[in-house]
Amino acid sequence: MNHDLNLPLPGLAPDAPPPRLLLVDDQPANIHALHQAFLGSGWQMLMATQGAQAVALCRERRPDLVLLDLFLADLDGYAVCAQLKADPATRDIPVIFVTAYEDAQCEMRALEAGAVDFIVKPFHPGVVRARVRLHLSLKLQADQLRHQALVDGLTGVYNRRHFDERFQQEWRRAQREGSTLALLLADADHFKRFNDRHGHQAGDECLRRVAQQLHAGLRRPADLIARWGGEEFACILPCTTAEGALYLARALEEGVRALAIAHPDAPHGVMTISLGLAAASPKPGHDGVELFKRADAQLYRAKSLGRARACAEGFN
Repeated sequence: MNHDLNLPLPGLAPDAPPPRLLLVDDQPANIHALHQAFLGSGWQMLMATQGAQAVALCRERRPDLVLLDLFLADLDGYAVCAQLKADPATRDIPVIFVTAYEDAQCEMRALEAGAVDFIVKPFHPGVVRARVRLHLSLKLQADQLRHQALVDGLTGVYNRRHFDERFQQEWRRAQREGSTLALLLADADHFKRFNDRHGHQAGDECLRRVAQQLHAGLRRPADLIARWGGEEFACILPCTTAEGALYLARALEEGVRALAIAHPDAPHGVMTISLGLAAASPKPGHDGVELFKRADAQLYRAKSLGRARACAEGFN
């Protein structure tokens, strides 16, 4: 048994899924040897014998680390690594080259292509395991730091910076695919009155509960909620019409109202939210500024109609 593999990885939560490795080599015997090195670990193993297949698996399955041969039938390892590092979806996956070529120039090219390590065949299984554990631990730490940089420290949902990045990604995706993108803006009603009566500490707790309720109310993994600023939140809803977004917005409003957070200075006696939304089919050459203006206009409309409601263009 490989006792070193049974030790917990630093930074890996106890309930987290086991690490997923992608083994890439055009010789089945070499893949078998790598697989044997991790036998009994409980880790997930993916396998590829061609470079294009490896790139596709990385995009579809998102392995935690890739063990990559230098020479493959279709693409060499340098090209595979360069493609992975050029794609924002796969660039953070560590790549370790495993090759029979013990050459300083090969190692330099591998590292310049973005690899984190270089192992020469024939390898010692214990050395491979130790290096894989090291780079998995480093990746976990980097993932945690990246996550912290994208999350609002108070509410636990995404922050404005990450929202802006994702909005641009989804806008461009909708342009390419000819799909509809909906934007939803939400605001906690009479929040200043809540803070004045209960204090900022209670106000912070109120925002946390509202944010988590909004997050729990989203229906699909692609939907995203972020703190827009202060007591305001924003949602990105890919492939969603205005009618579908309005249906979700009403459910979100009802969910926050059901929290029954006491708010004596508000008309309903509990904390409520107002929501405005708009949807568009982005055209080439257009940006998302107009969509924000339209959603914000609907949020203003919801407030002017008495708050605690959702408004969308063309709907009462």
